[in-house]
Amino acid sequence: MLEFKEIELSDSEWIRPILAESGFNGSEYSFSSNFIWRKVYNTQVCKYKGFYIAKSGKEECSFVFPAGKGDYKDLINRLKEYCKPKGKPLVIHMVNKDNLKILQDLFGDEIEVGASRDDYDYIYNMTDLTTLRGKKYSSKRNHINRFVENNWSFEPITKDNIEECVEMNKRWCKQNDCYDDESKKAEACAVKQAFKHYFDLNMEGGLLRVDDEVVAYTIGDPLNEDTYLIHIEKALSDYQGAYPTINKEFALYAAQDYKYINREDDAGSEGLRKAKLSYKPAFLLEKYWVKFV
Repeated sequence: MLEFKEIELSDSEWIRPILAESGFNGSEYSFSSNFIWRKVYNTQVCKYKGFYIAKSGKEECSFVFPAGKGDYKDLINRLKEYCKPKGKPLVIHMVNKDNLKILQDLFGDEIEVGASRDDYDYIYNMTDLTTLRGKKYSSKRNHINRFVENNWSFEPITKDNIEECVEMNKRWCKQNDCYDDESKKAEACAVKQAFKHYFDLNMEGGLLRVDDEVVAYTIGDPLNEDTYLIHIEKALSDYQGAYPTINKEFALYAAQDYKYINREDDAGSEGLRKAKLSYKPAFLLEKYWVKFV
């Protein structure tokens, strides 16, 4: 019997080792991400024979592809049994190419498959974002050159300055009409949780100042052995070049020991898609949904 519960900070003790063992590159395989978005998605979790299963409490039979090691056929059959009395088909989301092959080999004609383009993660070479070398990054370097004309500085987020980031984020929300847009409102909820539990989750962050005022910040943490994950990045529109500057400075500060930097998906936003593509990702992490029929 699968028993789901709301995700809690204490679940980190058993979830993080399973995620580490799986080594998946998708941003949905971050405990920190699962936790800070829990109020938006009513995230519920379950442990089954060494697997970590996560689902939205809003969708009874919709699951993220489980992380872990073991018998996937047995696991999927248990999920199908879980869904049967609810009268709904089993749907698995965030399935990468390798995991899609596992499901196709095990279940063949029992499944329907579709691509989830809005969920594709943007994965960059760490060295590209820390050096911005070459013609393809000339516009980024130009923007940074404009920003560094200011009296600026970079520093890590600490207990002494985190409240300044919270205040800057409020200003960013006013500039960007956070509470008039459902997706921005949801993100604002996740950002609030990230700040509230920043130290509990052992996250890392950095900020930019201009004349001692915080004008940009970012928050991330390691996703696996070779990939660093950026959860949040905000900059005030008053300062040209603040975004590429915080991007580069934080990568230099936190991600130099990693091969890749995952900057998450674009959630279907055309503006965000254009911005993320402008940084020339090494590849897009393709994701699929699988429905059992």
